[in-house]
Amino acid sequence: MDGKSQAAAAAASDMSLRTAREWDTGPLPSATTQARDWRTRPDPFAAVWHTDVEPLLSRDVKGVLEAKWVLEVLRTRYPDQFHAGQARTLQRRFRDWRARHGVEPEVFFPQVAVPGREAAIDFTHATDLGVTVAGAPFPHLLFEFVLSYSHWTWVTIAFGETFEALVAGVQGALWALGGVPPVLRSDNLSAATHELKTSGGRALTPRFRAVLEHDGIRSSRITPGRAHENGVAEQAHRRLKALLAQALLVRGHTAFVDIAAYDAFVQEVVAYWRNRPALARLAEERATLGALPSAAIPSYTTYYPVVRRWSTIRVAHRTYSVPAQLMGHTVEARVHPNVVEVRYRDQIVQTMPRLRKEDEHRIDYRHMIGWLVRKPGAFARYRYREDLYPSVTFRRAYDALARAHGERADLEYLRVLQLASTAGEMRVTAVLATLLDAGLAFDARTVQAEVAPPVLVVPTVHIPAPDLAVYDALRGGAAA
Repeated sequence: MDGKSQAAAAAASDMSLRTAREWDTGPLPSATTQARDWRTRPDPFAAVWHTDVEPLLSRDVKGVLEAKWVLEVLRTRYPDQFHAGQARTLQRRFRDWRARHGVEPEVFFPQVAVPGREAAIDFTHATDLGVTVAGAPFPHLLFEFVLSYSHWTWVTIAFGETFEALVAGVQGALWALGGVPPVLRSDNLSAATHELKTSGGRALTPRFRAVLEHDGIRSSRITPGRAHENGVAEQAHRRLKALLAQALLVRGHTAFVDIAAYDAFVQEVVAYWRNRPALARLAEERATLGALPSAAIPSYTTYYPVVRRWSTIRVAHRTYSVPAQLMGHTVEARVHPNVVEVRYRDQIVQTMPRLRKEDEHRIDYRHMIGWLVRKPGAFARYRYREDLYPSVTFRRAYDALARAHGERADLEYLRVLQLASTAGEMRVTAVLATLLDAGLAFDARTVQAEVAPPVLVVPTVHIPAPDLAVYDALRGGAAA
C-alpha cells in the first residue's frame, strides 16, 4: 500500500475500511467473476436461423454475404418480426458462425529475406499525387526497383508500362546499385511477358529474356491475379506514395516548373527517407551481389520506316511527321521510354515526344507548311487538320478569319502559320491574342506587320569613275 495504513489506503481509493480488509485478505473481485454463458435477452433470430439464415451462410463460399443484406431479406419475409435496429446483433451472429463453420481463409506465410538474393520491380500510378508541371496536370507512373533485404530503392518517372521504360528502369537501378542480384521478382507485366495461347499462362517475351540473360538475372513471377505475392514492391509503392504526399504537403504546393524539377524532388525524398536508413543492410547485400555486365543493353527499340509522300513515318502503329526533304528516304527511328529520335545516316534530324496510344498521330506544321501555303485547298479536308492548330489561340484565330474572310480564311490562316514557323510561334501567339482580345479584324498581313514590321533600307550605291584605258584597249583589240 506504498507505506500507507490500511485505513489511509481505503480512504484514498474511496472505499470502506471493511471492503479494504476483504480485498487485502481474500481474492479480488476480478478473480471471482465467472464468464457468462447464458443470454440476457431472447435471441430474435432463433426461429429463422436454421431455416433462413444458416443455409445462406453455408452456400456463401466466397464470404460476400453481409448481415445488413440478409436482414432486409428477413424483413421482407417477416415484416412484423424484424427491424433495422437488429443489424448489429445479426452481424455478431455472422461473425461467430463463420469463426466456427465458415470457409477457411487463405493463410499467408512470412518470408525470411536473404541478403543480396532478390530485387522486386513494378510500376505504380502516381497521378493521384496531384502534381502539375508547367501549370498542367501531370499523369505519370513511377517505376520502383527494391532490394528485398535492405529495401534500398531506385525510382524513375515513366509514362507507360512499356518495354523501353522497363529496361531503362532495371538497368538504371543496376548501374546505380553497382551490382546484380540473382533474382528479379515481378508480376506479369505486359512489357515483359506475353500470353501463351495454348495454356492460357504467361511467359517472358524473347526481348526481355535476352535482357535478363545479358545481366545474369533469373526471373521470378507471381501467379496471375495474386498481387500480394509481389508484396515487397506493393508495400514499397504504398510507402513511397505516402512519403511523397507528405513531402508535397510540407512543400506547400504540388507545382513544378518542369519534369526535371519534379524528378529531383522525387529523388531527394527517396534518398533521405528510403535509402539513408537502408545503408547498413545495403552494405551486407553489396558484398553478395554479382558483377555488372561490361555494358548495358540499349533501352530503346529501333525501326527503319520509309518517309511517305505525306512527310510522315509510321512507327509502332503511330504516325509522326518529319521534314519534307526526307520523303522517299529510309530513316532510323529509335523509340525511347519517353521520346522518339529520328536519324538519317547516323545524324539526329528530329526528336519528339513519344505517343502513348496506338494509331495516335503527331504532326508538326513546320514540316509541311511551305507546301500547304502553295496548296491551300488541301487544308479543308486534311486528315490531320486538328494538329495544325498549335494552341487554342491559333484555333480562335482561324475562326475569326473564317468569319471575316469566308473561303479565303484557309489561305490567310496558313500564311499566319507560316509566319509562326519563321518568326517564332510565341511571338505570333502574343500578337494573335492581342488582336482577338481587342475584337479587331485582321489578316496575315496585319499579323506580319505586328510581328516583324518590314524595315525599308535604301541601299547606298557607289559607282566608280570609268577607266577609259580599258575602253581604248577594247577598241584596239577589235581593230586588230
